[in-house]
This record gives sequence, C-alpha cells and structure tokens, in this order.
Amino acid sequence: MRRGISIIAAVGALALTATACGGSGGGDGGSGEKAATDPGSVSGSITWWDTSDATNEAPVFRKLVKDFEAKYPKIKVNYVNVPFDQAQQKFKTSASTGKGAPDVLRADVGWTPGFAQLGYLKDLGGTPALQQPRDFLQGPLKNAAYEGKTYGVPQVTDTLGLLYNKELLRKAGVGEPPTTWQEVKDVARKVKEKTGAGGIGLSPDSYYSLPFLYGEKSDMLDVPGKRITIADAASRKGIETAVDLVRSGAAPKPAGTDGYNALKTDFKSGKLAMLLDGPWATKEVFGGEAFRKRENLGITRVPAGSTGVAGAPVGGHSLVVYAGSGNFDASYLFTRFMADGERQREVSLALGLLPTRTSAYTKDVLADPVRKSFHDALATAHPRPQIPQGGDLFTVWLQHYTRILTLKEEPREGLDATAKEWKSALLKDYAVAS
Repeated sequence: MRRGISIIAAVGALALTATACGGSGGGDGGSGEKAATDPGSVSGSITWWDTSDATNEAPVFRKLVKDFEAKYPKIKVNYVNVPFDQAQQKFKTSASTGKGAPDVLRADVGWTPGFAQLGYLKDLGGTPALQQPRDFLQGPLKNAAYEGKTYGVPQVTDTLGLLYNKELLRKAGVGEPPTTWQEVKDVARKVKEKTGAGGIGLSPDSYYSLPFLYGEKSDMLDVPGKRITIADAASRKGIETAVDLVRSGAAPKPAGTDGYNALKTDFKSGKLAMLLDGPWATKEVFGGEAFRKRENLGITRVPAGSTGVAGAPVGGHSLVVYAGSGNFDASYLFTRFMADGERQREVSLALGLLPTRTSAYTKDVLADPVRKSFHDALATAHPRPQIPQGGDLFTVWLQHYTRILTLKEEPREGLDATAKEWKSALLKDYAVAS
C-alpha cells in the first residue's frame, strides 16, 4: 500500500508524541541517557517482530530468543513472526498511533531511514545495543544510519548471485557459468535442448530488478543530482533485457506475485538450471532433490549487462528499537544479544545467512563454499539509495515490475508510470530523467 507525502507528514507528528511518551519502566528516556549498568537487574517484557521466513528461518531465531531468556531470566520476550511483505506498513501504522508497536523490529535496511525520519526509532549510538561498532562491516553499518545517527544494529547482510545446477550445465555441454545476460540466454537454450529443463528463474519482486539496472550503469535514482532515473534510457534497456529473457523462453514467465516461490521450487527440483537469488534461499534449495549433493550447487556473481558491468544490491536486516518502547533496557540487551558475533555465527551456520560482524566470519563459516561465494560478492555489491523513501520506492515499483515481467505491461509504460508515481507521492523535489 502506498502512502503519500501528506500522510507521512501527518503521522510524523504523531510519532513525535509517541517518542516523547516512551521510556516508562525502561530507565532510558532519551538517546543520551545510560541504561542500567547491571544487565542482571533488568526485568520486564518486550515484544519482538521477527520478519524472517516463518518456515525455514524463524525456528532458528525462536531458539535464540529462548537462549536470551535463559541468560536473562527476568526478561520475557513476546515473539511475533510478521510476514516480511506486511511488516513495513504494519509498523508504520502501529508506530504512528502509538498502539501495538513492538519494542524491537527486524527491519529491512531500506526501511531504516524512513522510520528514523518519522521519529519512530531510537538513536542507538552510545547505548548497550550497539556493542563494538568497529566490528561491523562498513556497508551494513552505513545502512543502519541516517543523518549521522545510528538507528539500527546490523544483524544479517546479503547480496544477489547467480545460483546454478552444475549437473544440468554439464549435460548441456556448458563448462563455465554465464557471465553476461546474453550468455544466460544462450545457456538456457542449450539446457533446454539437451536436458528439457528450463533456463533461469527471475523473481517478479522489484528488488530482483536491480542487477538489470546496474548492468547498464543505471539505478533507480541519482540522489546527489536529485533525479529519478528508473525510466531513463539505460534503465529501460536493463529492464528490456529481463523481459527479453522471458519472451525468448530463457526464463519462464513468473506466476504473478507468488512467482518467486514457484521458481525456487522448480530450481531445487531440477526443473530450472539457474536462479537469481541470495544466501537466504540456499537452506531451502539444499532441501530439494537436485541438491542433495551440496556440491551440485554453483554460485557466481550476477551476469553483466551490455556495458560489461555486473552489479547486485546490498541488502540485509537490522534490529531497530521503537522510540516509544516501554522498556529500553531490555530492548537494548535483546538487540545486543541477537546481533553479537557468536549469535551471527550460529545463524550463518544454520541458515547460510551472511554475518555483519567481521568476527563472525570464522573458519567454519567461510569453509562453506556458499557463504564464501556470497561473502566475496559483497566486495563489489552496489549500495542502495539511503533515503527515507527507500522502502516505499520498492513498493510502488513492485506493482509495475511484476506486470512487466509477466508480460502484462510494456517496459516503457511501466517505468514511466513508476517514475511519475515516485515524483508525485514520494520525491516531489526530484526531476524525472528520460
């Protein structure tokens, strides 16, 4: 659901009231005040909204919650798993009214600037939540900041890569994975001819469109120049490349908004040779028939566009604390615990997710070729625009990109409509590049 600037301004005023009323029972009424010095004296309850996948990831995080409660028996954590695609708007609504917002939220990195601008988040600088900040990778730590203040504690980071079935490529006579989108198209044809399997799965989620933009040296926005570039010639060429993969049969037409899960199912069962995805998908992939032998999964960087450039977005999640929390001390302790090096290592080993702390990249974490491949890919990953409207950009673009990739809307039409909607509702001071 989209929200205009006038609505955002209104709820921002409500957020200031919620912020001023926060802190009852927590011992920390302002961002500069210190929490209780003795963690063992902290008591009470907090609510955590976990936005991880309910089937594959949530059980691991539930275990960590129990571990936290065992370490701090005076603190009760009310665990709530909130579907990722609903969490952003649900948090906005609850935070703006001051009713039902969680003390801690697992937030996508693109949400943090917007929540912070609205006054919904606690500045965590100097609090117990942000332990050993120098241990964090710089990219994730920057994604947790807004206007010089740190509003999130990075928990996991990620990027996209090209996942491929080594056996299917070998049967098709392909020795090395494709490095360009044109090569992807050629490999898909060979795989179809030799094995009958499909080529590459392309998710209709707007986040997965970014490698096509980056491959043409474009982006959604030119933030320094205050320009909307989603519909310029380079971006259009990138999206037309994605559409061509579908029209040519190299990529199956995704099944609407649920297309991502269907494509992942086909890939892990051996019906697709390639999939554009991130480290979060690997646990489920290894549960499929085609990858019972883990070594059959290959991972390489995303293919390059016509410019010869390959790029994938930096993503991930941070733990943020609601500015109206009734128990800051417990929220800080919980946030610190869930994002410390040992917990990140544990999550990485269990789920294949990438840590945000340098100390969590231990030998056993990097010994896994999947994690090492994505870790190496982070070195050249592309940062996303860090603006308050970042999360809303994807919400608007999702509707049109899904229609474009399912061949229900022409690229130019969908891109132009997206740029106009961004301009009218989110970025009034930006110019639209053509």
